[in-house]
Amino acid sequence: MQQRQTYRHSLVARLTHWLWAVAILVLVMSGLQIFNAAPYLDASDNSNPAKRVLAIGASGTDAAPRGVTTVFGHSFSTTGVLGYTSDGLGGQAPRAFPAWATLPGPQDLADGRRWHFFFGWTLTIALAAFGVAGVLQGTLRELVLRPSDVPKLRPMLLYYLRLRKTPPAHGTYNPLQKATYTLVLFVLVPLIVLSGLALSPGVDAIAPPITALFGGRQAARLWHFTFMALLIAYFCVHMIFVFGTGAVNNLRSMVTGWYTLKDDEEVGV
Repeated sequence: MQQRQTYRHSLVARLTHWLWAVAILVLVMSGLQIFNAAPYLDASDNSNPAKRVLAIGASGTDAAPRGVTTVFGHSFSTTGVLGYTSDGLGGQAPRAFPAWATLPGPQDLADGRRWHFFFGWTLTIALAAFGVAGVLQGTLRELVLRPSDVPKLRPMLLYYLRLRKTPPAHGTYNPLQKATYTLVLFVLVPLIVLSGLALSPGVDAIAPPITALFGGRQAARLWHFTFMALLIAYFCVHMIFVFGTGAVNNLRSMVTGWYTLKDDEEVGV
């Protein structure tokens, strides 16, 4: 049987995709470095232990320290994982996240902020370039969920769950992919960017409505962290789909642009 191929991803889409991957990894690791400097999140417009949602720290004696994570007032021992972890210098110290998960590894708020700001703008510029190129090339609309895709969401989910033998007919992207991309690109990522801007004293000074939108700078930390967690969850689901629907084919298409169509897929939408 002759394979059918389509040029799915443009050069701009491929370059920005891999740039996003690097930028998001750096942003997460540098964000955890920044979090370590104030390892708590409050549902308040200022630091308020009475409205603390999450706290990661250490307790005990100098001879027997232990890591403690508190979520909505319920504490758990997390020594070696969170609270009392590797310090990046060959030992352990009271710090929320371990050195292997932060950038840089040893505690360094200033460098963590530099990494975070640089790659935050890198991600924003890459997204803008992807959006402009998508509009000019007419490919951005292929990622957007349409009313006609909604009835196909359930059959597609059943196919992923192995409860249906074949997926509903679809074009370049299946309906679940469109729903996910629509939420991530047009809802989640803009919220991450805006909540990040709300944390900046400079932005708060020149555009206070942005900070007010998230309930103040302290509350914006909670929202920013939550949006980051959702983005990580999306990445995990994304990787499951990549490997579950043909890792070699998917990765090759994101390197060369060419994608081998399955029997149920069409070139158009």
